[in-house]
Amino acid sequence: MKFEVLILGNSSATPIYDRHPTAQVVNFNEQLFLIDCGEGTQMQLHRYGIKSNKISRIFISHLHGDHYLGLVGLLSSMNLNGRKSELHLHGPAPLMDIVSLQLKHSDTTLRYNLQFYPTNPEIEEVIMTSPMLTVRSFPLAHRVPTTGFRFDEGKRSASLISEKIAGLNIPTVFLQQLKKGIDCDGLDGVKYRASELTRPAPASRSYAYCSDTRAFARYMEAIQGVDLLYHETTFEHDLLGRAVETLHSTSLEAAQVAVQVGAKHLLMGHYSARYKDLEPLLNEAKTIFEESELSFEGNWYKV
Repeated sequence: MKFEVLILGNSSATPIYDRHPTAQVVNFNEQLFLIDCGEGTQMQLHRYGIKSNKISRIFISHLHGDHYLGLVGLLSSMNLNGRKSELHLHGPAPLMDIVSLQLKHSDTTLRYNLQFYPTNPEIEEVIMTSPMLTVRSFPLAHRVPTTGFRFDEGKRSASLISEKIAGLNIPTVFLQQLKKGIDCDGLDGVKYRASELTRPAPASRSYAYCSDTRAFARYMEAIQGVDLLYHETTFEHDLLGRAVETLHSTSLEAAQVAVQVGAKHLLMGHYSARYKDLEPLLNEAKTIFEESELSFEGNWYKV
């Protein structure tokens, strides 16, 4: 089952060095979710072959322009391109006022249903749930109300051992039950045991997105044990004072967070415009957490 993240933009406030403001796509078993929507997001979607009308949910972390100014344009283009399917939008409560004002003064009536769900920047909460995926928002520490997002895969099914299944003529209706760990009794009295005919289910996977934030203990519990952690790394640690002043994180701090929460992998992003060469950020993070990696636009990262 596919679970991966496409980086559309990984710059901080200023687009530079062909890096774009923050946006990324999560593909979970061909369900597409957009996280943040900075300027140029719809151009990046087109550039990397993502059809915007296939996006079912959009999650906006906070109301700084580099994280949402592409949203109204994207919603309008979806309308012009004939979208009919419902779109779910999660974000800070004032976001819908901004969208509604723009639609009003452009005399635009959306031909699809836009469902808005305000996020709560004060508490962790489940904002989407299905049998195979749960999404939570959680508070971050930035200059305006900001939330991160965590995607947790549901319990995965075991896989059938083909060489043991072959020749048994097991009724098709039993196969899904066996994969769920349920033993089955055939009409001929034969008992098919899941423990003997399947391999154990792989571990469920998780992805956490921490956009603009200071590296505080407050959100650590929400991202404990995550497989892939995207965490902003705006500055090198020699600019810690600037990070504290602007409520951002350094690459060293992001690596420390990854260690503290037991993340398997750290994906770095939200780079300051002062860095053309990103290797110093990576090298700094790796002194603390070896499984650190720079995010690059256009790349897919498996969870």
